[in-house]
Amino acid sequence: MAEVEETLKRIQSHKGVIGTMVVNAEGIPIRTTLDNSTTVQYAAVLHQLTVKAKSTVRDIDPQNDLTFLRIRSKKHEIMVAPDKEYLLIAIQNPCE
Repeated sequence: MAEVEETLKRIQSHKGVIGTMVVNAEGIPIRTTLDNSTTVQYAAVLHQLTVKAKSTVRDIDPQNDLTFLRIRSKKHEIMVAPDKEYLLIAIQNPCE
């Protein structure tokens, strides 16, 4: 657990990072540095998107798997690192 906390602190300390969260396989947030409503919104949507992205990668090549998902909009950049049981999500301001 200390290793996870240390990793989250290290990511959070990077320039421009707005927040980080860890989401379980059901899309329920476990750890977050964001407020509750923002966390719930991001967790639900990004969980669904990651499931669909994994499925798409597998449909294209059954031997392949999704290892990282990066989404950039005008306001934010969202990075998702999926694992078997968890998603690690980092949101940052790309302009900083």
